[in-house]
Amino acid sequence: MYREMFSMSKNYAGVEDLLSDESFLSWYFKVDPSCIGQWEKWIQEDPDHRARAEQAVGFLQSLDFREKHLTHEHISQAESVLLQKIREAENRIHAPVRSLSSMGGRRWWIAAACVLILAAGVYTFRTGLTSSASELRTQYGEIKEKQLPDGSSVVLDADSKIVFSTGWQDGKDREVWLKGEAFFHVSKTPLKSRFIVHANHFDIIVTGTQFNVVSRQDEANVMLKEGSVTLHTDEGKELKMIPGDFVEYKTALLEKKPVKNDSVLAWKDHKLVFDNTPLRDLIQIIKEHYGVIVTAASEAVGDSTVSGILPNDNLDVLLQALEATGEFEVIRQGDTITIKGHHP
Repeated sequence: MYREMFSMSKNYAGVEDLLSDESFLSWYFKVDPSCIGQWEKWIQEDPDHRARAEQAVGFLQSLDFREKHLTHEHISQAESVLLQKIREAENRIHAPVRSLSSMGGRRWWIAAACVLILAAGVYTFRTGLTSSASELRTQYGEIKEKQLPDGSSVVLDADSKIVFSTGWQDGKDREVWLKGEAFFHVSKTPLKSRFIVHANHFDIIVTGTQFNVVSRQDEANVMLKEGSVTLHTDEGKELKMIPGDFVEYKTALLEKKPVKNDSVLAWKDHKLVFDNTPLRDLIQIIKEHYGVIVTAASEAVGDSTVSGILPNDNLDVLLQALEATGEFEVIRQGDTITIKGHHP
């Protein structure tokens, strides 16, 4: 989508040159992983490059892009805002910027058009509202399995969503956007088309493999069961994974951690497997899976650990199993749950 060949020899003399370049906008909006490494290299190789890029990014960040379907009215409103931002930018950017009535102004108009067009394409597609996209979502406490257009399968955990384009053709990238948690079993194609999962902070690029992905607001990780995958972060970092690897994204870094694969994948069988796991981690899982308010009565209770296998297909049964350990007392009032330490 909106791809332009990146040329290291191209002269980006001003900020408007960057804003009118589709590959730069693709890098900024994270719609083309192939642009990331090239632009990061270009930015790092020269202080002037970095300064121009920072000014362009600052300009783009000042715009109000929201993930919604952009109607003609939305685009018209965005155009008005954009023109005002351009006028402000002309006064703010340190590098000289020509007026809108000059050729430089024309270049700003090109930049404005590119931003509007790309934003409309990116955000309309990301929300799955175009006629050529499909969506699968789960409610709290629900797990679903679906076959994708290429024969690949996905198991979607509770309170999760994927958006994917329809009519996949061999030889072209198969792309999926994920919010929540999912397990993918990707089928290889005769032409070895790439399968790309867009998650928070990174993209997962594969041809045929099995892996688990968590892409939530405060949590992002990948566990590879079979095959191989490559991770590309928003910051341009790359990491290749082999079977058994578990990689977590934190503070702009990808970090491999030891885990038991069966524990990571237990949710597919409606189970939770713990081995001296802090109760606060279990509380977070309950919140994400069932959408209820759960708190530990004290910090000490949150620090206490849980070991064993608990059911995860019914909240009442899960809480009863937790109490059956003899370590905790569960107090439930509507959708608010408090877990206390057990006092004999």
